[in-house]
Amino acid sequence: MKDGTVGNGKRRHADRVHDPMATNKVRADEGDDVLLSEMAYVRIENMIVTGALRPNSMISENELSKELGCGRAPVREALQRLRSIGFVEVLPRRGALVTPVDVRTQLELLEVRRPLEELMVRSAARRASAEERVQMKLLADQLDEAVRTEDKRRYFDINRRTHLIEAEAANNRVLMNSIAVIHSLSRRFWYALITDTKSFSEAAVWHMRVLRAIADGNAEEAAFSARKLIDFLEAVTRATIEDPVAIGF
Repeated sequence: MKDGTVGNGKRRHADRVHDPMATNKVRADEGDDVLLSEMAYVRIENMIVTGALRPNSMISENELSKELGCGRAPVREALQRLRSIGFVEVLPRRGALVTPVDVRTQLELLEVRRPLEELMVRSAARRASAEERVQMKLLADQLDEAVRTEDKRRYFDINRRTHLIEAEAANNRVLMNSIAVIHSLSRRFWYALITDTKSFSEAAVWHMRVLRAIADGNAEEAAFSARKLIDFLEAVTRATIEDPVAIGF
């Protein structure tokens, strides 16, 4: 069972992978306080990643609770989690400050991400359910369409769902929790960085190859494509550090 240990038992994908991004509001009738906090976390994280909450801006629990349609407690817990991964700095009696994007930490992040990413996709290729494999093929097709239509926002939404389903399919709770933080930090950086079609289309090629390899149960191809993806991201990061003005940092 998926209870924090590796196993073969699978629940329906729709039950296991609830997508809090499906609504702009955090509704109290959807679950208990833990679920409300999780949904608030995902919504606020996405607002920071996409720049709706800009770096160095101040945000308040009251404003966020009104926007999300929930109480202050879930927002407060979400902000504490975001503080722990460096997205915000909580200032007593003032609110939370959205931290700036730190380009140079991305190389350290990618160094940690590389082995975890390979472990994740290899495990997913072996353990994904039939439904997950179908969903991965659909996501690959959707990525292709987002690139062809130059839809950056849709690309990054699919990218987030790609990370989620790959981590879930790996069927290792420790791995999933560890790589979720890395993916959040990476996604924020890449959303700010990759503005031209060529850059995110190249990344999408490797994402699509990983998804299709996992769907086909080909662990070696999935691992190879994951390595090529990280190679590409590392090259772009190094280029950004050398010429930060070119992309607005």
